[in-house]
Amino acid sequence: AALMRRGFDPDLIQVMPLERYEWLRVAGGLFDIPNFYTGNCRPDGLGYGWYVQRLRQTIEEAYEKAGREEKVIVLGHSAGGWLARAALGDGSWDVNDGEEGSEVRAADRVRALVTIGAIHKPPAGDAVSTCVTRGALSYLDREYPGAFLSEEGVAYVSVGGDAVFGKQQEKSPVPIDNKDTKGGSQEVNEVYKFRGEGSASSVAYSSYSAVSGNGEMTGDGVVPLEWSLLEGSRTIVLDGVVHSINEAGTTLPTNRWYGSEGVVDRWLTEALEEAGVASGSGRNGNNFPLKAMFENILPRV
Repeated sequence: AALMRRGFDPDLIQVMPLERYEWLRVAGGLFDIPNFYTGNCRPDGLGYGWYVQRLRQTIEEAYEKAGREEKVIVLGHSAGGWLARAALGDGSWDVNDGEEGSEVRAADRVRALVTIGAIHKPPAGDAVSTCVTRGALSYLDREYPGAFLSEEGVAYVSVGGDAVFGKQQEKSPVPIDNKDTKGGSQEVNEVYKFRGEGSASSVAYSSYSAVSGNGEMTGDGVVPLEWSLLEGSRTIVLDGVVHSINEAGTTLPTNRWYGSEGVVDRWLTEALEEAGVASGSGRNGNNFPLKAMFENILPRV
């Protein structure tokens, strides 16, 4: 809806079909023996391969919808960001474009990849052994690092939030400083306190520790900022923006996540500029001449 209000043709906004229960398929990685147990899983393996293949198919469908005239812009939120990088992979594309003897590349289909609150590298140091992807992120970071296909013409943009600083929960309860601009709202802190989780800062500490190996960092409350900025990409840092449509781990809605009406324009315009898409004077005074747009919105990691 946010894109349509900004002049995008709804017929050319392609959302990858995905039900929440399908994330259970990630458990298929348990049968990736011995890789799951040695931390050597790959993004195209049993745990995530089904997702990567479906994403490629959805990109191809978006390209076809555009009459095969415009390449696609891929938006990947949270896990969708690093999995989109995995879908682009080494640049090969397993779809025949119908031309005898031709070789289709990912760059023939994708104009730009925009990741939003995504994790782009595995935990640092010894913490790498605790990575929940069991090696898939390490493989991606090692084999297709950074803006891997930029020389082929794919633009990369990574967006990260700077909203909550992680702090380890005190053993003895301490008063919450509601004036702390990176400590979460009073409402959400009361919820965390009631549940025995401390505060937004301590919840962020746990999440950042799992993602990076270090909890004392700043980020969007789920992903530390440093981990969300892809090397070689155009980076956009959003002050005060959190990871999800709800406060992390709660059902409390927020108007300061990446997809909020008041936040979208803080990253969308700059991302489109990097993708080489200019704004014009069309419907709503902001009609972008774009014939293919792929939106990949996922639940938080």
